[in-house]
Amino acid sequence: MANNLFISYDLHSPGQDYDKVADAIKSLGAWAKVQYSLWYVSSSLSATEAGKRVWAVMDNNDSLIVIDATNNFASWYNLDQKVSDFLKDYWHK
Repeated sequence: MANNLFISYDLHSPGQDYDKVADAIKSLGAWAKVQYSLWYVSSSLSATEAGKRVWAVMDNNDSLIVIDATNNFASWYNLDQKVSDFLKDYWHK
């Protein structure tokens, strides 16, 4: 069974290689671009696995979150610390 993944990102200067990030997301499975930087992917990968693949083509100052709507799990990189702490505190409440 495939996982329903939602992937959102912000690209910041200097790199901003949108095509490289889009290609990484498209490689994860069947996809739809929901909004400018929000994608849906039906994938056999977990949020953690998908996040690692996409993060590999991003800059360290970018941010990324992958939400697995099937298994109620999320993985993220470089989110604001307050947001990260909030998600950790409230995700499973």
